[in-house]
Amino acid sequence: MRISLFAALLALAIPVALAQDAPVYKLVAKDGVFDPATIEVAAGKKFTIEVTNQGSGPMEFESKDLKQEKVIAKGAKSSFVINALKPGTYVFFDEHKPDAPKGKVVVK
Repeated sequence: MRISLFAALLALAIPVALAQDAPVYKLVAKDGVFDPATIEVAAGKKFTIEVTNQGSGPMEFESKDLKQEKVIAKGAKSSFVINALKPGTYVFFDEHKPDAPKGKVVVK
């Protein structure tokens, strides 16, 4: 029975460890503008995007391409684990500021 419990705990720990090894790309959102506006990532590798909202109000990180959507309060931050992607360009934007420039993830 102890071996089964150990195996179960190990099975839970492995995905967490693998997610921690994924590179983290930090974005700052300020009233619809992202800095940096473009991030480059390796194809076929999982990664994390961390968004910090330094704008004057809430923002909504939106990406149909990346299948991510999250409202982030003023002064807050949020992270998204993105599964491995094929080469290409994936667009993201602040849904609360639809006329602001869009950001992109370039996968090579």
